Order: sequence, then C-alpha cells, then structure tokens
Amino acid sequence: MIPSCWRWIMSKSYSIDLRERVAGFIDKGQSRRAAARHFGVSESFAIKLDQRRVRSGSIAPHKQGRPRGSGKLEVFEAFLIGAVEAKPDITMPELAALLMEVHSVTAAPAVLSRFLCRRGFTYKKMPDGVGMRTRRRA
Repeated sequence: MIPSCWRWIMSKSYSIDLRERVAGFIDKGQSRRAAARHFGVSESFAIKLDQRRVRSGSIAPHKQGRPRGSGKLEVFEAFLIGAVEAKPDITMPELAALLMEVHSVTAAPAVLSRFLCRRGFTYKKMPDGVGMRTRRRA
C-alpha cells in the first residue's frame, strides 16, 4: 500500500466531465465553495477552476511535467552522439570528462546514459566483457 503522504507524487487531473459539472454548478449561481462541497472536491480546486475559466475561457487542466527538450544537454546533442558514434565503447565517465574538457559543462554519467537511451542508444555487452553503445533499429 502506498502511504498517503506520497499521493501528491502520483496526482492526476480531474476529468473534463467533473470540471464541466463544477463549472455549471457555479454558473447556476452557487458559490465555488458550495460547488466543492457538492462534488466532493477541494475548495481550492473549485476556486482555481473558476479563476482559470474567467481568465482563459478554458477548463482544461494545465500540462503536467517538464517540457521535453529543456535540459542542459539538449544543445550538446550532436556533440554527444558524434562522440559515441566515433567511439562506441566509450564509458559514461569518459564521456562526462570529454564534455567537461571540450564544452566546460558538468554532467553525471547516469544523466548522460539516460540522455543517450532516450535517443535510441543501448549498451551491449560482448562475450569478451567489453561493452559498446549502439543505436537501436527503428
């Protein structure tokens, strides 16, 4: 069972149907707090929903999470991919040192590995114990 203090980590937006019903209840002259009690949602949700509707005309939820392509390694994508393709058996600490040497940017080896995995690279171990990064087939 997941502790109740962790619920905020896995939050989901309320459905559009519920949002429409709460907004409709408020439109009929009821207060935002009364709408919250009636539908079993928090008062802050009803208040913020109505404020958002007045400001933007939309009741749709905001996008959640960080936008893609906003990390500090994005501008070095070509450099990193070129370095891995030039030397497929490069280790992540070596790649981090190369990035620091050439561009004066620090990056943890784990961050570099996740970055390359998102670009389709996998780490393959060979029978002799040496590994190399290769691009996945599309």
